[in-house]
Amino acid sequence: MQLGPREINKNIFKAYDIRGLYPQEIDDDAAYRIARAYVSLIDCKRVVVSHDMRESADQFEAATIRGLIDQGADVVPVGLASTPMYYFAVNHLKGDAGVQCSASHNPAEYQGYKMTGPGAIPSIALVDNETLYKRACEGNFAEPKQKGTLHEQVDVLDAYCDAVLDSVDIHDFKDLKMVIDCANGMGGHILPVLCKKVGSDPVRLYWRLDGSFPNHEANPLKTETLLALRDRVVDEQAYLGVAFDGDGDRVAFTDEKGGIIPGDFITALIARAMLEKNPGETILYDLRSSWIVPEEIEKAGGKAIECRVGHGLIKKQMREEGGFFAGELSSHYYFSDFFTTDNGDLAMLYVIKMLLADGRPMSEIVDPLRRYFHSGEINSDVKDIPAVLKRLKDKYGPAAKRVTEIDGYKAEFEDWWFNVRPSNTEPLIRLNLEAKNKAKMEEKVAELLNEIRS
Repeated sequence: MQLGPREINKNIFKAYDIRGLYPQEIDDDAAYRIARAYVSLIDCKRVVVSHDMRESADQFEAATIRGLIDQGADVVPVGLASTPMYYFAVNHLKGDAGVQCSASHNPAEYQGYKMTGPGAIPSIALVDNETLYKRACEGNFAEPKQKGTLHEQVDVLDAYCDAVLDSVDIHDFKDLKMVIDCANGMGGHILPVLCKKVGSDPVRLYWRLDGSFPNHEANPLKTETLLALRDRVVDEQAYLGVAFDGDGDRVAFTDEKGGIIPGDFITALIARAMLEKNPGETILYDLRSSWIVPEEIEKAGGKAIECRVGHGLIKKQMREEGGFFAGELSSHYYFSDFFTTDNGDLAMLYVIKMLLADGRPMSEIVDPLRRYFHSGEINSDVKDIPAVLKRLKDKYGPAAKRVTEIDGYKAEFEDWWFNVRPSNTEPLIRLNLEAKNKAKMEEKVAELLNEIRS
C-alpha cells in the first residue's frame, strides 16, 4: 500500500534505538510506518512483540502490530516485558525479529523501540537507523503476498525467571536481606515471580507498575534517584541495595551502608567471579571504566579488552571477539551465555551469589577497588566539536603514553587518563577522567573543562 511521503522527526532515530516524545515526536502513524519499514528492510516473517508499563503502551503497540501485520509478518505478542525478558522471548519463541515498545529509562512522556533480529541481535546489525528512517518517511511499501497473522499472547515470565536462575545457578538467597527499588518500572513485573522461586522476600521500594513514574525517574545513573534506596538500606540494616531502571536492562547497587557502588566496580566483581569457573575468557569493558577493571580481570586470569560505549556496538564486538562478559560504566552488563544481551536480573543474581559466597559485608568487598579517583561523566555544551577534539589531541597527544580513538579521544599518562566523546544526539562533549590521587583528578578536570569550554 502506498502511504505517500511524510516527514518523521529524525531526532527520534538514535544511534542504537528509537525514542521520542509521544505523540509530539513519535505518534501512532510514525509507529505504523516504522514497523512496516522494518519488515520490508529485513524481510522478517515471525516477530515477537512486547511492551513496558508506559501509559501509552497499548495504543502505541497496537499501531506497531498493525504495521508489522500489514507488511506480511506474523506477530507473537508476549504482553508486558522487561527488555531482558523480551530478548529471552525472541529466542524462546524462535522469532526472526523482535520489537519491544519501550523508551527505556526516559521520562513518562516518551515512547519508542528496541528492535532486534534473530537471536536478539541488535537491529542496527541488520539495517542502520538512517535507512529505516528514510524508508518510513517515503511510505512506499511493496504490498506483501498476504498479510501476517496475529497469534494469541504467550506468557513467558515463568520460563524467563527459570532461565535466569539456571544461568547463574542460584536457587536460594538464604537469609540475605535486601532492599530492591524498581522505580515503578518493569522490575515490579519480574521480581515477584523471581523472588518467590528462591523463597526470598526483599524489602520492596516502588514495585507497583506505573508509567507516570510518580516516585522518581527510573534512571539509577542519577544519584538523586537512589536517595530513598540508600536511606532504606540503612534503616532496614540490609546487606545490599538494588536499583533497576525503567525497562530492567540496567541495575545499580549500594552496599550495606548505603554507599553507591560504581558501575565499573560491578563489572570487575562479576568478571572476577566468572573467571573463577571460566579462566582465560575475554571480558570487555567500556573505555570510560576505571583502571581497576582491566587490572582485576587480568589478575583473575582473564583477557581484558577495551570497547566503545553503547549496547549495539558492544554486542557486536562481543560476538566478533568471543567476549564472555562485558560491562559498561552506565550499569549495563552483557552475558554471552544469555544471547549476548544486557540483563539487569542476571547482574543482580551474580552479585547476590558473590556476596553469599564471600561472607563479608559488601563494603568490605568493594573498598579494595577504591584505588583511584574517577570524575564521573561531565557534559559540556560545545558548538564546534571537531575543533575542540583537535585542540585536545594537539595539546595532550605528544606527551601521552597511550592514545586510542575507538570512541572519541582517550589519552593515558603515568598517573591519570581522560576520554572525551561527542554525544550521538546533542551538541555535547562528555568527559571522563581518572587519576591516582584526588588532587591530580581535580586539577586535571578543571584543566580539561577549561580547554573544552574556552
